[in-house]
Amino acid sequence: MKSYRKELWFKVPTRRAFINITPDINECLRASGIKEGICLVNAMHISASVFINDDEGGLHQDFEHWLEKLAPEKPHSQYAHNGFEDNADAHMKRQVMGREVVCAITEGKLDFGPWEQIFYGEFDGKRDKRVLVKIIGE
Repeated sequence: MKSYRKELWFKVPTRRAFINITPDINECLRASGIKEGICLVNAMHISASVFINDDEGGLHQDFEHWLEKLAPEKPHSQYAHNGFEDNADAHMKRQVMGREVVCAITEGKLDFGPWEQIFYGEFDGKRDKRVLVKIIGE
């Protein structure tokens, strides 16, 4: 069995964003040489997420509005966590969108449904953050 590990780094210029990282994951898969196995992709920061969904702009706007209703950024004073930082809402948004995804690898490709893509969700941007890619298989 082989194992491959890579960190992808992001510095999103806005507080929140959704970035399609499927091409990055496909490049990792090619570099790994693994044809059958699993691929773990996880956010290494507690105010960011990794999730699978459709790459459709309207849906991403819907996510943004829905998440803001669930955990509004402001007023910052509404959260006990906020003091040194003002990112309690980002922690909550991450809980909803998830920390990681695990994907099957079949015949050297991510074994996805027709519209599935992997996204990095940033909820407290403007600084360096990373995503771990771990691929295990043969």
